[in-house]
Amino acid sequence: MDKKETILKLIPEQGILPLYFNKDEEVSIEILRALYKAGIKTIEYTNRGEAALKNFAKLREVCDKELGGMYLGVGTIKNAKDAQAFVDAGADYIISPGLVEEVIPVAEKHNLLWVPGCMTPSEIIRAENLGAKVVKLFPGNMLGPAFLSSIKTLFPNLLFMPTGGVELTKESIGGWFKAGVCAVGMGSQLISAGVMEGKKYAELTEATKEAIAIVNASR
Repeated sequence: MDKKETILKLIPEQGILPLYFNKDEEVSIEILRALYKAGIKTIEYTNRGEAALKNFAKLREVCDKELGGMYLGVGTIKNAKDAQAFVDAGADYIISPGLVEEVIPVAEKHNLLWVPGCMTPSEIIRAENLGAKVVKLFPGNMLGPAFLSSIKTLFPNLLFMPTGGVELTKESIGGWFKAGVCAVGMGSQLISAGVMEGKKYAELTEATKEAIAIVNASR
């Protein structure tokens, strides 16, 4: 099974995609370890600061040395230049906040999964026609589960994952799974500023286990 197929299988199996960025390299590493300890095997590290690329390369190194089976996705990729830089740093797949078509050739060249962000049926249709397998519904809190319920039958071959505002509750996560998502992206609702600033890594591990349990109960 190639990497693209592995990720396509892993994200739905995991049911949750934790995503974060922290400018501190050590904090970024410890968050990754805390998530791995909870059973997470893939995360999205977002390209949202000057230190993102440097930190990502370090996370790749840590994964290769001690976190067997962990796949690193990179998020907030808005152009081909950044996509290539993170692929060179060891990204296993690429996620964008919008439908960034110039990223696609970079991903295809390296046989990597690319996940576009979409907000309208027209964008989703365009993404599907360009070969997308997974669509990130963003921002999820503005769209809501009712949006996906309304359009899901139009896209029987696509996987959907909302990101933005998914809360760590049965109501929020359960509502999205009932609407037909394959997974939910969770950022600040899981890896909060308080967790990062307070270095509450054990707390993060327990919260992640709770999120996984809610996901499994919601399928």
